[in-house]
Amino acid sequence: MLYRKVPKTGEELSILGFGAMRLPMIDDNNIDEERAIAQIRNCIDNGVNYVDTAWPYHGGQSEGLVGKALKDGYRKKVSIADKLPQYIVESREHMDEILNEQLRRLDVDCIDYYLIHAVEGNSWDRSVELGIKDFLDKALESGKIRYAGFSFHGVPEDFKRIVDDYPWTFCQIQYNFLDTENQAGTAGLKYAASKDLAVMIMEPLRGGNLSAPTPPDGVQDIFNQAETKRAPVEWALRWVWNHPEVTVVLSGMNEEEHIKQNLTIASKAEANSLTEGELAIVDKVAARYKELMQVPCTGCAYCMPCPAGVRIPGCFELFNSTHMFKEKAEYFKFQYAVFFSKEMAGESAYASQCVECGQCEEHCPQHIAIPEQLKRVVGYFEQGDMQAKVDMVANKQEN
Repeated sequence: MLYRKVPKTGEELSILGFGAMRLPMIDDNNIDEERAIAQIRNCIDNGVNYVDTAWPYHGGQSEGLVGKALKDGYRKKVSIADKLPQYIVESREHMDEILNEQLRRLDVDCIDYYLIHAVEGNSWDRSVELGIKDFLDKALESGKIRYAGFSFHGVPEDFKRIVDDYPWTFCQIQYNFLDTENQAGTAGLKYAASKDLAVMIMEPLRGGNLSAPTPPDGVQDIFNQAETKRAPVEWALRWVWNHPEVTVVLSGMNEEEHIKQNLTIASKAEANSLTEGELAIVDKVAARYKELMQVPCTGCAYCMPCPAGVRIPGCFELFNSTHMFKEKAEYFKFQYAVFFSKEMAGESAYASQCVECGQCEEHCPQHIAIPEQLKRVVGYFEQGDMQAKVDMVANKQEN
């Protein structure tokens, strides 16, 4: 296992972190606890020292499972990452109640890396109004958390101002070779690193899509041009780890063979280890994926802010993903319903909010007919009961 240092503390974290969001299941509602615990402990035995969970994962079951997995001496071997679900917070006092419940679920006295979950501009502003900074200050002073961070799901401009708005130790962003300009993107990665933040990466494989043994048409032909042959999963992970600004890459590993493969890759994926030729190969693969996109959106966000509140780049990102990775369409529909909801983002951001004012088109470098494309997004995603998906993840009931 390779390790990288947290800039502000000097602590060494494994470059591979265990993400407890996609644990093995017995059925649709219940985690296979014996298998999940064995998987987490196997990773720790092989050098992983960062385990990431959150309040809503597996309907509230993930934190308790992680707590069980870290019994028998495993707690002292790892750092726990957990997240405040800002999207359900009702008051400053509610923040304390949630943190105390998380400590109870995990059965620990302290959470090492504590994030404000799924932050973007509106939700951060709302959290500040509710007293999030005082909450973090007090939680740090009391020793209930060791380090403060945030996970991000917004536009680049919001990312930078959130980085600058609190003395964070770390942040978590979505990053892979397709998301260099979406959300925080490469610019955000470098900005956070310039501020000495450790950067934890989520979705390095875009929900597993970039690791498919049989990639979309034309992709494998491009990979075959490389002198060194690698599986798609290794190309994708090594591309992320090639960036020295990256501290930890989270993987939602739930198959023993995938765990073994990821551990092997993490033992040799040094920063700056890919050659210029290999990076060019990945660029070609990314270009091929983008050819399969329905909307030629680069995620530059020049169309933002939308006066009606639509998160335009995010809508197009998910719409494109459903066409690049058709077998994961339901997963992307779920993401659309949840992450663009009022409950998660502070203000809803769905495509159906478009009033066709035309302001976005005036600023789009790609000259996209944005209102017309948003209608396609509405037709695809906004069918059925989206709110049921939101309620399930928000997990508003007390438990």
